[in-house]
Amino acid sequence: MADAATDATADALADDTAADGTPVDVSPGKVTFVGAGPGAADLLTFRAARAIAAADVVIWAASLVQAEVLEHARADAEVLDSAAMSLEEVVAVYRRARAEGLKVARIHSGDPALWGGTQEQLDRCAEIGIATEVVPGVSSFSAVAALARRELTIPEVAQSVVLTRLGGGKTPMPPGEEVREFARHGTTMAVFLSAARSGQLVRELLEGGYPTSTPVIVAHQATWPEELVVRCTVGTLEETVKEHRLWKHTLFLVGPALDARGTRSHLYHPGHFHGFRKADPAARRALRERGAGK
Repeated sequence: MADAATDATADALADDTAADGTPVDVSPGKVTFVGAGPGAADLLTFRAARAIAAADVVIWAASLVQAEVLEHARADAEVLDSAAMSLEEVVAVYRRARAEGLKVARIHSGDPALWGGTQEQLDRCAEIGIATEVVPGVSSFSAVAALARRELTIPEVAQSVVLTRLGGGKTPMPPGEEVREFARHGTTMAVFLSAARSGQLVRELLEGGYPTSTPVIVAHQATWPEELVVRCTVGTLEETVKEHRLWKHTLFLVGPALDARGTRSHLYHPGHFHGFRKADPAARRALRERGAGK
């Protein structure tokens, strides 16, 4: 009897009515914003791949994401290229998904938290009343660091990473967020969306206090088959960009950590203790003396 009752309830739900005949709210659909990483399809997370595989509609940026990511999509999924769509056209898809109970995978390059136009879409989804989820992705700055085999936070050299872009482009910069202001910290910087104005970038880096000898890693289409990763300095940055005719899809890593040798961290020092390891007494004393001597 219990199984029969369960089956009856399931059939009723499928007909938009409960077992007692009252209306049931149809699933309102869902939009999942998927971080596709910097390019290479195998840098998708498992969660991202599952979201794409479950989607009835896949919206992806063909100009920024490799086509291989679509191999995770169902054969019957509707695939739309956001490069040819306005925000209003994308939102219209979300409205249809809400009305028809569809699952949408909105694929963004890199991580949706950075320069992806994600927040305005999340706000529109909230207005529509459709559920949302955000799946993080590998940002190009961490992908470039991996390609260059560099840690961006070297103890006693740099313990912060500034993610920014030049002002004067399509999107105005808030007051105080100019590259020159961030450069005054002298730490590691990841500068996005700025290759077309490399001369301005160099001027602001110098005005902020970076010496001309400061190391720079220039990466174009990182993790794509045609990727280019070259090293230069602040002093040679502009000529490097012009030599390789770089414009779009280029990231700069700047700062002294990019050629510094790794210093001994406290985390794995025998004199450091934490919840899973006791400190060696002699090493602990040496570590304290070292700190007191600074």
